[in-house]
Amino acid sequence: MEKLQKDVMGRVFEQVDALWEEEVSYLQKLGRYPSTLGNEAAIQEFLADSLEKDLNLKVEKIIPDPEKLGSHPGYSKAEWSYDGRPVVVGKYEAKGEKKGKSIIFQGHIDVVSPEPASKWNYDPWGSEIVGNKMYGRGIADMKSGVTAMIYALKAVQKAGVELANDVTIKTVTEEECTGNGALAAIEAGYRADAALIPEPLGQQAMVGQVGVIWVRIKVAGLGAHTERADKAVNAIVKSYKMVNALLDYEKGINSRPKHEVFGDHPHPQNINIGKIHSGDWPSTVPSECTIEARVGFNPGIDPASVKKELKEYLLEAAKQDEWLKENPPEISFYGFHAEGFTLDPNQEFIHTLEEAHKIIEKSDLEHSAFTGTTDARFYNLYYNIPSTCYGPTGANLHAPDEWVDLESVKRVTKTYAAFLLKWCQYNE
Repeated sequence: MEKLQKDVMGRVFEQVDALWEEEVSYLQKLGRYPSTLGNEAAIQEFLADSLEKDLNLKVEKIIPDPEKLGSHPGYSKAEWSYDGRPVVVGKYEAKGEKKGKSIIFQGHIDVVSPEPASKWNYDPWGSEIVGNKMYGRGIADMKSGVTAMIYALKAVQKAGVELANDVTIKTVTEEECTGNGALAAIEAGYRADAALIPEPLGQQAMVGQVGVIWVRIKVAGLGAHTERADKAVNAIVKSYKMVNALLDYEKGINSRPKHEVFGDHPHPQNINIGKIHSGDWPSTVPSECTIEARVGFNPGIDPASVKKELKEYLLEAAKQDEWLKENPPEISFYGFHAEGFTLDPNQEFIHTLEEAHKIIEKSDLEHSAFTGTTDARFYNLYYNIPSTCYGPTGANLHAPDEWVDLESVKRVTKTYAAFLLKWCQYNE
């Protein structure tokens, strides 16, 4: 039996090698779709066609419906339409009597903006290869992982191996802002015994992540022409009070006892002031300034309680300013309403991934906790489906000159293939 498994695995790995140039080209093609928020339709059409025609999967396109999802505890409030922005699901259905267990491979195809593009040394949408690195927005996060999971299944098929349980491939939207794409696909009934998400964590398995919310703070001023600025109230200047309050809040939450999963992390709870908008003319005192920020918090905490605490904290800070005391900022929340979670690594799913990793890497699989959020939360928190993240090595995520190490993509493809053979098993 062991010899047979090695022979089958060897055939599959040979197919990964044989398909490698094609896989690199496929990744380049994905990288050339500027699939930012609202612009995912074209890449999803390509992926749906590819999964159906190249892998012979049964494909469905799902449009997230906020009315249906709105009562779910993991739903995040969106301020945009889902029309024409599908989630794509392709399913490999095992034939005959099933053995092993089923798996979901899920990757997101939405990417953040590359702006300012002038800071890049490479075209953000060019998928340029230099040495063993491919550059581009979303190349690491996470189109490389999406490509690896697709080609792992393709290599199994090309090797003539019939898996003995189902494989579901999901390419989802809005991982970068709500997670509603992943939620919609699960609620549509696409579930399995486990879910693997190819985040570019450098071939480590994630065993925990923080929760995340987005906050919007509107600070009112008293606008005027510059010639009477001394009698006006500049909303930008007043917004400093809220920026400093956010930074003070960040210091406060990081001074609290750490969650055990972040015991070795020096600064697990990050607040990022990501957007500030105000004014439209240099000679006009602005009447309003809007700040938008991302706030992280420990697993096990209800996002609603963080929103309540943060709002109270900011309003209390506003009372220390004479103007803001009488004109308190308007505080609201949208986008991420995401709980954190932890995952017990001592279970069959993780042990199987550890075995697959060791076959390729010749080393033990390391575990890590993530100070961001991923779609893995949905499976672990609400559906009793163990889910972790494991993917290629890259850098400069959400920054200029994002890149992925191509050799790591190839190794991850083989690890995924080995995982499929061990987890789903196969018909001899």
